[in-house]
Amino acid sequence: MNAVSPVSVTFADVQAAAGRIKGLAVETPLVESPALNERLGGRVLLKLETQQRVGAFKFRGAYNRLVQLDADQRKAGVVAFSSGNHAQGVALAAKLLGMPAIIVMPADAPALKVANTKGYGAEVRLYDRLTESREAIAAEIAATRGAVVVPAYDDPHIVAGQGTAGLEMLAQAKAVGAEFDAIVSPVGGGGLLSGISLVTKELSPKTELWGAEPSVYNDLAQSLASGERVTVKPTVRTLCDALESPSTGDITFPILKRNLAGAVGLTDPEVAEAMRYAFLTLKLVMEPGGSVGLAALLTGKVDARGKTVGVVVSGANVDPELFARILKGEV
Repeated sequence: MNAVSPVSVTFADVQAAAGRIKGLAVETPLVESPALNERLGGRVLLKLETQQRVGAFKFRGAYNRLVQLDADQRKAGVVAFSSGNHAQGVALAAKLLGMPAIIVMPADAPALKVANTKGYGAEVRLYDRLTESREAIAAEIAATRGAVVVPAYDDPHIVAGQGTAGLEMLAQAKAVGAEFDAIVSPVGGGGLLSGISLVTKELSPKTELWGAEPSVYNDLAQSLASGERVTVKPTVRTLCDALESPSTGDITFPILKRNLAGAVGLTDPEVAEAMRYAFLTLKLVMEPGGSVGLAALLTGKVDARGKTVGVVVSGANVDPELFARILKGEV
């Protein structure tokens, strides 16, 4: 197994990950909308990870992690915990590599994400997020079965895999004559944004990087302000189930602290409005967590006026009933 440092990830690690996933992960499109440009007064390019396998960016990191397991590890299989997109990414990667996978998912996870995870052949273990610890359940499964735990974000191989979206994004922008003044990405645990930030600072060091997170899970904004990693304890849920991480990771936070210009919080109504705009004007389906970068621009919390801005749209796995309610303006 080609190991990377357990405490850091490099640009070279992302390049290596790109080689491993080539031909398996989708090179997702970078699209531009005249209507969006006109509304925001700048040039906005959307990186549509909605078109990735499993409908979200998570396949990139999951495959990069699993493909490096040795024969004995593959036989024992993997265990992961996730509300949905990481679950699906690990399930599909395991299927492609012929290894068993068990995914620990909250009982209130979107039904679509649970069904899709099972559809990729994984075993699903549901738990009560209020009374049970997903980490403890995963650790018990790992100890019993000898399975390898695959974290959602705080793993160097995962970070490197997610960073490949940034490699593509910058190459695609260059091909259309664009240089990013800023890139905005959703952030929960920080795997995606930390990976993209490594690539961006290597290839386009003047580009500002911004995280977008739910306002009730604004641990990154608090952490950047204090200089220390903060863990939040929200008392309410958010539409952005994919971003309900109480803190960034031991690996991801130092990278984010070093590379980010800042992080902004979005409310549920702001997220819902971005989803409606995406569907009605851009003709795009975005899940709540996937739309926060767009919401950051639409609200002006990240200013796009006179700038070229890249926005990562991280996923499209929204529950159909919830999506219908959002489109009707009921959320």
